[in-house]
Amino acid sequence: LAAELQHILCFRVLNHIDICNVSCTCKRLHDVCHGRGKVWAHQYKLRWPRLQRFYQQNESYDWLKEFKTRHVVGQQIRRTVESISKRDSITKPVTQPCVGQVLGDSFAEIDSLGAPEHFCEDELLGILNSDKRKCLTLKYYAKKILYFLRQQNILRNLKVFLERPPEQQSALEGAVLIDQYCNPLVDITLESISAQIEEIADKVKKYLRVKNATHPSLRASQGDCFVLENLEFQRQVICALNAVLYDQLQYKGNERDYYNPLNSYIHQVLLRRTGIPISLSVLYMTLARKLGVPLEPVNFPNHFLLRWCQNQRRSEDIYDYVYIDTFGKGKQLAAKECENLIRHQVGADYYSAISTGELLLRMVGNLLNIGKRGEGNEKSYQLLRDSLDLYLTINPDNVQYLLLQARLYFHLGIWPEKVLDILQHIQALDPTQHGAVGYLVQHTLEHIQHKRHPVEPEVKRRSAPEHRDVQYSVGLIMKHKRSGYNCVIYGWDPKCTMSQEWINTMRVHQLSKGADQPFYNVLVQDGTCRYAAQENLEPHSAPLEIAHPEVGRYFTEFSDTHYIANEELQARYPEDMCKTHRTVEELYHVNGCRQNESPNI
Repeated sequence: LAAELQHILCFRVLNHIDICNVSCTCKRLHDVCHGRGKVWAHQYKLRWPRLQRFYQQNESYDWLKEFKTRHVVGQQIRRTVESISKRDSITKPVTQPCVGQVLGDSFAEIDSLGAPEHFCEDELLGILNSDKRKCLTLKYYAKKILYFLRQQNILRNLKVFLERPPEQQSALEGAVLIDQYCNPLVDITLESISAQIEEIADKVKKYLRVKNATHPSLRASQGDCFVLENLEFQRQVICALNAVLYDQLQYKGNERDYYNPLNSYIHQVLLRRTGIPISLSVLYMTLARKLGVPLEPVNFPNHFLLRWCQNQRRSEDIYDYVYIDTFGKGKQLAAKECENLIRHQVGADYYSAISTGELLLRMVGNLLNIGKRGEGNEKSYQLLRDSLDLYLTINPDNVQYLLLQARLYFHLGIWPEKVLDILQHIQALDPTQHGAVGYLVQHTLEHIQHKRHPVEPEVKRRSAPEHRDVQYSVGLIMKHKRSGYNCVIYGWDPKCTMSQEWINTMRVHQLSKGADQPFYNVLVQDGTCRYAAQENLEPHSAPLEIAHPEVGRYFTEFSDTHYIANEELQARYPEDMCKTHRTVEELYHVNGCRQNESPNI
């Protein structure tokens, strides 16, 4: 009878509330619904299928306890996401990157929950995978939190990696950790990257078999660690590797778009089959070592290289090595020929092999330089933050980059308490930095004081006399008459509020009404944020979703013809949504029909 009751209680039509009610009716049903039985295991699997991989099939679990814990964590996460949304100030126009104004140290709340990490992540993924056009604000902050949580986990893994003995630090694993940290929302695993590299290794073996069917590398199994002692066998592997990698698979150095950060991410190198010297070297070196050829990384200036020893024993003589240029299709160079790559002479020290930690520092340093030379948008600031985090995890006492990190956080207005910690560390490492440190300490303390007494956002009512010339409202999908870009309005001013320098740079005086007209904050389809004059904007003839990363910060839903402002934006523009609805009705409805139902309008 108990088995039959369990079977009935596992029908899909019954949810957890039904099971709770049933278990309260009598002792028999309470026992049938016991936490270690099938009933609550079924409910758990039904509600959170993604979490099944965290449980061993042959283990016994108290499923009722697991269900309750996961349910409570879900409620806590949602409350935290909603509270961060309400506390995030949206008063500052996004003519500057938003990353400096969002979230800050609110993430500490997630850590303080003390909940299992996979429970938190599952709830956040549940929010992100809900209806595409709705709950945009909730999704915006859920994505930010998920980004943070994953990065924290990756940083912990990197620290464990760096604590291993040098001989146990794989360059590939380090490159994957860097990739994961900079792309925490992408599904990148060491297992998947290794599997792709193993496929390339199999192609090299296939090519090698044609050239030499008795080659010892062909007898090696996957995962074997071996070194070919015979130099001729090594040469055959290198020739086969070059033929497969550069001729068959068409890998190449990315000369046209050298400073694209994608060139440094190993999953993108495998996907796009292009990269820069250091990322291609990691791939090449990993493949060579799988096939028995021990190559070493060389931190050559401006052009990373690999070296291949031509002597039976490890040598200190730079002329006992052949240097491989992976960016140049595996070209082999003698010691002094390498100088032709950079067009100046270097000392013997630059031909030395480096450790995995030094290789990772160079890789992160490349990303850091790309972030520094960026255009000052959110993407470049994020890259700069990520690469600084990585660099200082590997080399925590670098005063130059600690100071840069403190300045960056100060500029973006985030984590002021962390800024003070960084400055204190800098002062301990290098007392000569007291001038720069003192300035930042003073202004950071002022920022903390300002946070305790936040300024209320300005409320802009359309009915105010000074706003009579403002034609458009937040949430409307617009088109720029001159530039042709599509955008959504998320704010406005009755007149241009930018500096005279900006007005001159943007040639506002050439407009028919100059700066003396309404200007609109808009999120543009290409991911930028702009400040556009009213005379340059017109309602879009066929409204479309704006794929901008900050849309969820201001809007909660896309409603076919316009965006619906969230509570925070509506509080600032309390009369705008009524205006938006009237405008939409006038523009896109005739006799109650939407424009997309009447193509002739």
